[in-house]
Amino acid sequence: MEPAWRQAGRGRGRGRAVGGDTRPSGDNRAPGARKPPGTSTGQAEQFGRVADSASGALPDVKRVHESQNRFSEIHKANQAVAQKLTADQNFSSSEDEWEEENIGKHGKILVSTFTPYTDQAGGDVTELERTRQFLNDAFQSGAITCLICIASVKRNQAMWSCKGCYCIFHLPCIQKWAKDCVFLVSSVTDDDFGKKEHPWACPKCRHEYKNFETPTRYTCYCGKVEDPPLDPWLVPHSCGQVCEKDFRPSCGHSCLLLCHPGPCPPCPKMVTVTCFCKRAKPIPRRCSSKAWSCQKTCGNMLLCGQHKCDRPCHAGECPLCPRVSKQKCLCGASVSERLCASPAWQCDRVCGKVFPCGYHTCEIVCHSGSCGDCPRSGNRVCPCGKSKYYLPCTDDIPTCGDTCDKLLDCGLHKCSMRCHRGPCETCRQEVEKQCRCGKYSRHMPCHKEYICESKCPKMRNCERHQCKRKCCSGNCLPCDQHCNRSLGCRNHKCPSLCHRGSCYPCPEMINVKCNCGGTVLSVPCGREKTTKPPKCKEPCRNSPTCHHPKRESHRCHFGTCPPCRQICEKVLSKCGHICPALCHDEVMIKQTEKPQLAGPWEQPSEPTSVLTALPCAPCKVPIATMCLGQHEISPLPCHIAVPFSCKRPCGRLLNCGNHTCMRECHIVTVMDNCESKEKAGRECQQCEESCSKERLQGCSHPCLLPCHPGDCPPCTQMIRVKCHCKITSLFIECIKMSAADEDTKKLLGSCKNQCPKLLPCGHRCKEICHPGICQISCNQKVKLKCPCKRIKKEVPCLKASDGQILVECDDVCNEIKKKAAEIKEAEERAALEEEKQKQQAELEAFEKRFKGRRKKNKRRDDTETEETFWQKYQKYIMVPVCGIVLAVTAIYLIQSF
Repeated sequence: MEPAWRQAGRGRGRGRAVGGDTRPSGDNRAPGARKPPGTSTGQAEQFGRVADSASGALPDVKRVHESQNRFSEIHKANQAVAQKLTADQNFSSSEDEWEEENIGKHGKILVSTFTPYTDQAGGDVTELERTRQFLNDAFQSGAITCLICIASVKRNQAMWSCKGCYCIFHLPCIQKWAKDCVFLVSSVTDDDFGKKEHPWACPKCRHEYKNFETPTRYTCYCGKVEDPPLDPWLVPHSCGQVCEKDFRPSCGHSCLLLCHPGPCPPCPKMVTVTCFCKRAKPIPRRCSSKAWSCQKTCGNMLLCGQHKCDRPCHAGECPLCPRVSKQKCLCGASVSERLCASPAWQCDRVCGKVFPCGYHTCEIVCHSGSCGDCPRSGNRVCPCGKSKYYLPCTDDIPTCGDTCDKLLDCGLHKCSMRCHRGPCETCRQEVEKQCRCGKYSRHMPCHKEYICESKCPKMRNCERHQCKRKCCSGNCLPCDQHCNRSLGCRNHKCPSLCHRGSCYPCPEMINVKCNCGGTVLSVPCGREKTTKPPKCKEPCRNSPTCHHPKRESHRCHFGTCPPCRQICEKVLSKCGHICPALCHDEVMIKQTEKPQLAGPWEQPSEPTSVLTALPCAPCKVPIATMCLGQHEISPLPCHIAVPFSCKRPCGRLLNCGNHTCMRECHIVTVMDNCESKEKAGRECQQCEESCSKERLQGCSHPCLLPCHPGDCPPCTQMIRVKCHCKITSLFIECIKMSAADEDTKKLLGSCKNQCPKLLPCGHRCKEICHPGICQISCNQKVKLKCPCKRIKKEVPCLKASDGQILVECDDVCNEIKKKAAEIKEAEERAALEEEKQKQQAELEAFEKRFKGRRKKNKRRDDTETEETFWQKYQKYIMVPVCGIVLAVTAIYLIQSF
């Protein structure tokens, strides 16, 4: 059974709808109905047919059964592929995955392309590297870039390849480029726009094409097939036929490769040729390298005629002789050492030979051959050329006396002087001249040119700068400034002179390399930042950063290498075992230390991870080990395989004879005798328990000595008790208190001070500190007074409290009481009289005020009107409010001053 991706109509891309209703023909389901999970277009057709049959006639059971079986097989195959893709952890992009999956396919394509070359002519593949590079670029995504739009040329896009540089462009881009180039040249050079045909140039190599060579159709590289179909088993944009282009330089043979991008390789045909000097025997050689040298001495005579060529067999003419020899000058008067390559030379001597006339001599510097006739002999003319004379060479030619009439340098006037020797003078006639721009005119000598000071305002052919030339005739010069506009690559500027239209694309090519530099991808300048580095097949050359001598084998990559996954295998220094963990020389660990912030405005940074070398983990090989107290044997990891404590109590009998050692299992020094195994050793703890033996009756204190054999000593601990009056604390030995009788205990519990208790009469008890209730027998003196408190008398407290003694007033006291009563009655009567007089005065004043007033007709209501709350409490509210206002004002004034 074929895999799912090879089955027609069952691939993942074929059965997926891309917008709209993309159901196949025969699918009668609703547009929104979903297909069963895991089904593709072919399966959907089967489901559609089953549904139609079920809705129309009786279902065909056999057909349904076959379709279900086929669906289950396809479903299982798809699940297997999905599980395989899920298990494969590939971190590259989807495009890189596609390239990696098709590495074998690309290799097959290259082999099929070069097979006719090697089979028919026995060609060597090493000579095809240049063409192979173009093929590799054609297979790699993003390697072929259109220099006009700076975009990748896709497999399914129409393209055009230049004949000079073999650069590939989008067909619409190159058509627009050619049209723009012709338009710009025509608009500048043609007087009648569009009548002449002008060539256009390739954007990269400037190879010129005629107007009729503008591409109009999309053809393959060899030009045989129009609109070549997209075939995944052929080179993109190739027809798959033999190229059959003539080799360059032309040798009479044609290319045997399949239709390919780039230049054709060197001719691989075998021809029989001889060497450059034609002396060696002809041998068979490649047509592309048929010129060869036998490396023997050339031996041909050089141009000097004295020496022979001593170079090895070479192509072309022999070089000039490099040797030096004595050579005569042209006149033969001097001899000098000169190069054989330049034997003809002139000396500085004038010839001086006498002409045949016998009067004049030759004035030419050193020359070869005869001097010739005397230049003054024969027919001669006057200086103006109008009269002819035949005179001997010794006589000078006279002037004819006629007007010279030679055209002057101005080209308009003739010389008005008589026939004269020497050049004519400059034209001095006054004429009206116009400047070159035609704006101004002036009378001036004819030989002078009139140039005005006005500057030309016209734009130059670049349409960016003005002419600004003084007195321009209208035919402005081309712009001589540099363009300096940034090219599309954004890395270089246009080096051409200022021009119209868009600049040519940047011709530079940038090499994008992998990390090791073994794989190189040439891309146009400007695409190096967006082009991903080529995927290198070479192994990574980075040296290991851990202790292993060699890294795990992986391909060349950028960035840090993946962490080492080899076994550590370090020998542990303590036990000699080998570390079985993975390599831990470089482990990412988060930093726990928080940096100190500069202030509250600085935000705390997230914890960073640092590569750290971790030590080897402790050895975990199990080792049988006995505990310290020899209770048990347990397997322990090697790093802690030492006598250990089993956490049990020791259990050996201590020296006190009452307790056993309660320490955890520990080292015990074993004695020679057998009894020592049950008794405590020097390492066992000393018994620190308190004595738990019972004390004598009456003592509640435990024994203060540590655990000991025998009876406990008498208790000498001091006990603290309160005295009978509960004021003073007394410290008494326990043995004295427990052994004393009742009377002795009363005596020991007294503080020997006066009793602080108060008697019912209010006086303090006069007895020493005693238990129980105080005796009621107070003999302290107290003072008694008569009812008028004039007579005083001291008596004992006991008798005064019982009422046995009373103090009564005498006659003097009674007299004093009587006088005091009389004085009080007089005062009360005087006060009453004074009050009556005051009321009478107020009544008279009131009657005097209202006397003589007219009575009102209206009767006054007998009932009085009830006062409001504000009238009742006005004065009680206003007084504190005014006080508060005054206090606030005073405080404000004090603070302001």
